[in-house]
Order: sequence, then C-alpha cells, then structure tokens
Amino acid sequence: MARKANPQTRDNLMEAAFGLVRQKGLSATSVDEICAAAGVSKGAFFHHFKSKEELAAAAANHWTAVTEAFFETAPYHAPQDPLERLLGYIDLRREMMSGEIAEFTCFVGTMAQEAWATSPPVAAATWDSMRRHGDKLVPDIEAAMDARGISGAWSAQSLALHIVAVTQGAFILAKASGDAAPARESLDHLKRYILGLFGACAGAANA
Repeated sequence: MARKANPQTRDNLMEAAFGLVRQKGLSATSVDEICAAAGVSKGAFFHHFKSKEELAAAAANHWTAVTEAFFETAPYHAPQDPLERLLGYIDLRREMMSGEIAEFTCFVGTMAQEAWATSPPVAAATWDSMRRHGDKLVPDIEAAMDARGISGAWSAQSLALHIVAVTQGAFILAKASGDAAPARESLDHLKRYILGLFGACAGAANA
C-alpha cells in the first residue's frame, strides 16, 4: 500500500525555498539545497514536485497565502479613515525594511526578475501574487477617493499597482546598495506622493 504524502513536507519545501531564493535567487538555488534546508530527502521532493520550476510556481502561491494572512490581521486596518489605513499600510512596509535584506525582500518579486522571460509558469504565479496583493489595497483607495470626492484619469487599481511597484523597486535598491535606507526613503516618498494625491495637509507629509 502506497504511503500517503505528508502535506507538511510540501509546505516545508516551499518555505525553505522562501529563504534560499531571497538569499541567492532562483537559478542559483538547487533542489539539494532546498531539501537540506527543509530537512527532507530528494525523494520526498520529487514525490511532491516534478521539478524546481513546479516548486517555484507552487511556492509563489503559498507565499501569497502566507502573506495575505499576515496583512489581513495587521493593525493598519484599525483607523476609520481609509486614507489613514492606506498610509498605515505604507508605514508597515517601511518598518519591515530592516535587518537582513534577504529576510525582508519579496520572494515573488525576486523570482519575477529572473523568470519573467524564461519560465511562464513561475512568471504567471509571481504576477498573480503581486496583482492579488495590490487588489487588497483597492477598497481603501476607493473609499478614500469617495470620501474626498476625487476622480480623474487614474483608478484605484492603477494606484494600488503603483504602490506594489514602488515597494518592489525599493527592494531592488536595498539589494543593489546593500543597505535598507534607500528602500525606506522610497517608501517615504511614496507616502508624500499619496498625501499630495489626496490633498492631505502638508504637515502630515513630514509625519
């Protein structure tokens, strides 16, 4: 009788990939290294995944689930004003940009930079993850627009994706410079931009 697969092994493999890929990149991370970090055999790996590419695509989806659960319970949701919630989200992202660069940068963003032209399954999974993350910001942006009577050529969806783009770009600056400071400064500029976009008081931009 065939032994049933342990779902925890699958999760352990994907979570091992989170750390390794953020440190080294997808191409430089081997199946052997992932297995060693997860504490499982290579046979166990191939019981769950046909290839590293299949693992990477599945891990992108797993990353989405893990990060969505984190952000859904974050304290920036508490304020009544939707603009305060949006600014609180940016403050949280800024606060997270500290410590080891590999620990605060984005797993799916790292893979997207490598796989966009070489692995359609991984590229599609990374785009889905980033798009979904942006979608979570749309209701607060729409509510802030409605509350302030804002309409124009831009949409809540486009602003949400711009926020994602600035955050991902900030991670690249941190990697390129070896320093989290430029990444945090990018988020400071993003906050000032949003305050200006919504006609908030100038004093709040320096908060």
